[in-house]
Amino acid sequence: MRTRITELLGIEVPIIQGGMMWVGRAQLASAVSNAGGLGILTALTQPSPEELYREIQRCRDLTDKPFGVNLTLLPTINPVPYAEYAQAAIDGGVRIVETAGRSPEEFMPLFQQHGVKVIHKCTSVRHSLKAEAIGCDAVSVDGFECAGHPGEDDVTNLVLLPAAAAKLSIPMVASGGIGNGRQMAAAMLLGAEGVNMGTRFVATREAPVHHNLKQAMVDADERQTALIFRSLRNTARVFRNSVAEQVLAIEGQPGATDFADLQPLVAGVRGREKVLEGGDIEDGIWTAGQVIGLIEDIPSCAELLARMVTEARAELQRVNAAFAAGTLASNDAGATAEEGASRQNIH
Repeated sequence: MRTRITELLGIEVPIIQGGMMWVGRAQLASAVSNAGGLGILTALTQPSPEELYREIQRCRDLTDKPFGVNLTLLPTINPVPYAEYAQAAIDGGVRIVETAGRSPEEFMPLFQQHGVKVIHKCTSVRHSLKAEAIGCDAVSVDGFECAGHPGEDDVTNLVLLPAAAAKLSIPMVASGGIGNGRQMAAAMLLGAEGVNMGTRFVATREAPVHHNLKQAMVDADERQTALIFRSLRNTARVFRNSVAEQVLAIEGQPGATDFADLQPLVAGVRGREKVLEGGDIEDGIWTAGQVIGLIEDIPSCAELLARMVTEARAELQRVNAAFAAGTLASNDAGATAEEGASRQNIH
């Protein structure tokens, strides 16, 4: 399956593992890359730029395929040496970077100087166009369904993807709420040339989190997420558990929300130690997208990617055949996926 994204990144299938705090480690990233997609190491999961460099080397020991580094640029209480993390990625030989948060404009000269391809994650059309204007090679358009921070516009991918595709010239990756091949095919038809998945990759055998989280996502339905921090205009989508309900109760009280009242509940260290590592899914905040309603098993990354490509091809064949025949039946198939796909540069 060839698109401008696979050509840009040197990968076999247009499936990217998004950067995830505490989850984007060499074990998972290498498994995704070995399966033909693009694995991503999360820079700030590592406590220092030096540790990021070492994690890059560990990932390189596990795969000879391309992988990238996520660099999320956010305001923090304690200054983060973003430039040093960026340099560590470059020194480690990484030539693909996923940026998120604020604009990566200040880092673009450095990345371009070293031939680094930049994919910027955006939650709106206007931000996607800005990313294109500053020289990003592609954008990952994140719909309201996503885990983590969906922005404040509340636009789902069914509208956001074609709206962005109509105005962008650079390749676009669909992100948020995606977990199977049928959705991948739909994203392609909406103008994307690849997909980015976070939550779905957490529920794989290689993901470095406790099995209880993975099983909780299998058992959940699409209603079991919650939007917290709305009162602070820093919306985050998380798994709906007892801690998330406590946060929502505090935010629902009259008057302005004081983050100090939320901080003990939402501390990242608590989520990592109690939930991701300890396996108590009720004792901390952990991000999850609405795609949990579509997760039914815990496959290996190789099994997941192979299945998604097979499903996507079948769906594209079904739709092509249906339009050719003038009818649309759920199990109809006939024409090849290549026919009619060139409109999105998909081959």
